[in-house]
This record gives sequence, C-alpha cells and structure tokens, in this order.
Amino acid sequence: MSATRVLVLNSGSSSVKYQLLDMRDSSRLAVGLVERIGEQSSRLKHTPLATGADPREWTGPIADHDAALKAVSEELSKDGLGLDSPELVAIGHRVVHGGKTFTEPTVIDETVLAEIERLIPVAPLHNPANLTGIRTARALRPDLPQVAVFDTAFHTTMPESAARYAIDVATADAHRIRRYGFHGTSHAYVSRATAKLLGKAPEDVNVIVLHLGNGASASAVRGGRCVDTSMGLTPLEGLVMGTRSGDMDPAVIFHLMRVGKMSTDEIDTLLNKKSGLIGLCGDNDMREIRRRVDEGDEQAKLAFDIYIHRLKKYIGAYYAVLGRVDAIAFTAGVGENAAPVREAAVAGLEELGLLLDPERNAVRADGPRLISRANSRVTIAVVPTDEELEIATQTYALVGDN
Repeated sequence: MSATRVLVLNSGSSSVKYQLLDMRDSSRLAVGLVERIGEQSSRLKHTPLATGADPREWTGPIADHDAALKAVSEELSKDGLGLDSPELVAIGHRVVHGGKTFTEPTVIDETVLAEIERLIPVAPLHNPANLTGIRTARALRPDLPQVAVFDTAFHTTMPESAARYAIDVATADAHRIRRYGFHGTSHAYVSRATAKLLGKAPEDVNVIVLHLGNGASASAVRGGRCVDTSMGLTPLEGLVMGTRSGDMDPAVIFHLMRVGKMSTDEIDTLLNKKSGLIGLCGDNDMREIRRRVDEGDEQAKLAFDIYIHRLKKYIGAYYAVLGRVDAIAFTAGVGENAAPVREAAVAGLEELGLLLDPERNAVRADGPRLISRANSRVTIAVVPTDEELEIATQTYALVGDN
C-alpha cells in the first residue's frame, strides 16, 4: 500500500503548529502545538485523534525549533505515527511569502530555500521562521519530500492592473514593490468549498471571500482564480483588523515622522500592533467588542462601525470588479462565529441581491451553511476554512503516489 500520510507544519518565530493527515479520506490523525520555543516555560499540546486517546500536554524548556520538532516526533511516535513511519509520504510547510516566483506548491531544494531567504526583506516576521522549520524538518527526514505551500500563491493570478501600485515602475521593480496578498490557502480552499456548496464547479462561480480573523482579508475570485485581494505588499493593507490599521493615506506616516517625531520602528509598531480594533477601542476580540456595544459603549460601537464600513466598501468594490457575484463567503474566526458582523456587513445591500436570513444567520454550526434567504440573488454563506487540509491536499497532489 502506498504512503498516504502528510504532516503539515506551520512554523512561527516561537511556535510550531502541526497536523498529521491521512489523504485517503482527509482525516486527521493528530494535531498539536508547540509554543514559547526558547523559553523555560515552553509548552507542547498534542491530541492523538487516530487513537481517540486524551490530549497530552506538558511544559518545560524547548531550546529551539530543532528540539521542538524532535519533541513533536516523539509525541507522534507514542501513537505509532512518528516521522520515521513508512506511511508518511511528505511534509508540507506553510510559507507566508513566495513573491512572484512561486505560483504553486513547490518541492523544496537548495534553490527554493535560497529564494525564500531572498524574500525575507518583504516578509521579515514570517519567512525566517518558516525557513527554520523547513531546515529542521529536512535534517530530521532528509529522504522525505518537503513541499512549500505559499500564502501568496493563490493571488499570483491577479492581473497587473490589480497587482501594481501606481508608483515609478523602475523603483517598484528594483524593490519588488507590488501587491502580493496573503491568506491564499484559505481563500483557495473557501472559494472551492463555496462552489461545492452551490453544487457547481469552481470555474463556473464568482465568489467574494471574506477571511475575517484577527488578521483579515477579502478576495475577488472569478472562476476559481483570484483577480483581486485586499492585502498588499504586506498584510497591513486592506480591511480593519485586530491590531492592524488596514488602508490608510500613506502621508500619515510622513506626518508622524515630521510632526510626531516618531521613528520608523515606532510607526511600524503603531500600525501593525496598536491600530485596528485595539487602537480604536482597546479590544481586538470581537466577542468582547460586541458585548460592549450591547451595553451601550460608544467607543466600542465606533470601532465596530468603522470595521463594518471598511468591510462593506470592499464588498462593493469586489462586486464591481467581478461584475457578477454568485456568492459571498464568510470564513475564519470572526467570519464563522460573529453573526452581528455578517448581518451588518450586508445590511443595506439588498439592491445588489444580498438578502440575509436572520434565523439562518443566528444558527451556530460546524460545517458550511447558507445564511441567505431562498430568494436571494447572491448566495450568502458561512464556510469554515481549513488551511491545513488545503496545504496537505496541495502537498499530496504534488508528491503522492509518485
């Protein structure tokens, strides 16, 4: 029997998330998280789904990513699922930035590693951590195919009219300044899952995907291909997010430097970590914000209204970009769970064919579901994202059964 298991690794600067999947039926065999790597209080949480055993959790010093992955391998081995298993066909790695170079999942070799490293200046927070995870995994299993799946890849189908900024072309090209977009694995998965929910092929459906979590992005997907997305050179552009500002007049930065006497690093911290919802009202948890709104908190209400205003603008813009919209899909933590956000986002858009069913919208459920009225010209749906399954699927499609 051929090997069918794929280990998915998402390596952050101080964490490693992992899932082991069997691609015969896309089932999860184990999931886990190592966090606070490099600290005395490092923690590993492992859930062996294949055996049905209780989750295991322990804390203690984990010095680096090499030690973290060895610990993960040991936990998997306890369940007969170790990295040395002959049933493991590949390891799929989430890589945040692939630039223009990587348009599809790619088997990792030294040339690929060098290019991911070359892209560090446009992804300084993410690509170094992704590289560390890749190198550690390759050292542990040098004989096993390792595949990079890029957050930016799904968005490389954007036309130049959407991907280019209106700045001097030579300067932009010299510094690789363009709109790349992120959350691509989520947008790819959700756009296809939405088509399936409608009983249609992806190439026959135009979808606006709203990935709303602490980080948030929108995409316009025409016939299975992304034609526009809200994030740009970095994940800072676009929607109002938990701690990020989203769209803003670039001259604000010059003003803060000249008048506010703020440094580049201070402005970077302000816009990425102290803005968005947390900057507007002191909270970046939508549940807490909604609680405050319901209690009459004006600051929370203003933050919510600004969030919805920006979201609604992107829905309208992408409606115009696509020309015909078959469905709008809400996904990720806020999109899947915050009924008030979904209701407010489409309120007043009835003339565009968006008719929400309040009772359907209020239902909490795990799977994909329709929340629009039966007579809504545009389907409104909640489609839970599954980035790990998307990474595993792309990895297995590339190297499985070879």
